[in-house]
Amino acid sequence: KGAAARVPGLVLTTPSELDAVPGRGLRCAVGDRRVVVGNAAFMRELGCVVPADAAAMVAAWERQGKTAMAVAVDAAVVGVFAVADTVRREAARTVAALEAMGIDVWMLTGDSKVVADVVAEEVGVSHVLAQVLPAEKARKVAALQAAGHVVAMVGDGINDSPALAQADVGIAVASGTNVAVDAAEIVLANPSLTAVVTAIDLARVVFRRIRLNLVWALGYNCVGIPLAAGALFPLLALRVPPMFAGLAMALSSVSVVTSSLLLKRYRPPAVARGGAAAAAAEVESRKRASERAAASARR
Repeated sequence: KGAAARVPGLVLTTPSELDAVPGRGLRCAVGDRRVVVGNAAFMRELGCVVPADAAAMVAAWERQGKTAMAVAVDAAVVGVFAVADTVRREAARTVAALEAMGIDVWMLTGDSKVVADVVAEEVGVSHVLAQVLPAEKARKVAALQAAGHVVAMVGDGINDSPALAQADVGIAVASGTNVAVDAAEIVLANPSLTAVVTAIDLARVVFRRIRLNLVWALGYNCVGIPLAAGALFPLLALRVPPMFAGLAMALSSVSVVTSSLLLKRYRPPAVARGGAAAAAAEVESRKRASERAAASARR
């Protein structure tokens, strides 16, 4: 808009009847003309014909991992352009770290399959579902849950909110939209993708510590209470004085608290701390992606 406003004599008209279609694009009225901006599928649905030269440009952009869009005025395509998200540097090593933890990583995107495959190959994701609408993302999460999987969904946009709400654990990035943040159970203050690895690893460590504390406390009491009650006195004449029984009970509580306080010494996984280990993980992830691409080319 800023660039167009500098064209001498150009008057900008405020659009009306704006209709945004998730996963497709938007349409509106500008004066007495109908304007549509969206992907190729949206153009076909509305009967807008994309010229051959424009279609060739769209195909070339998609092979480069870019999302191509077209602009149509009164059902005639007048221009095409492409946008692209920069793949984060830590994306590949984050995927590699999650897979090393035994987690299957899926990519659900509204982009075309060509674009999705390019990005998936770059970051090392094996499972890709492209051209999905927000509701379809939620249905895919539900299907995985029905198959017996525990699903965590990571997202930051409005289109991700249904899937975030459906997942067993929704993880949103704090810099994302308010809708996504409200739908998630975990909000990552750190914008780095490696924070997902840290969140899952920390949750596992905490859960293991909870189980350890429960087993210790139950075992301690199962042994200590019968002794304090004199259960072995008839057999072994063994009796625990009340003062020692009270001290033992206090020590039991102290041991559980001390065990929990040891969590303060938790260190995030190497991938979240950076350094040589993170770099090695990223190299390994890219190597696996190249091997998958070579295998696909042979097929």
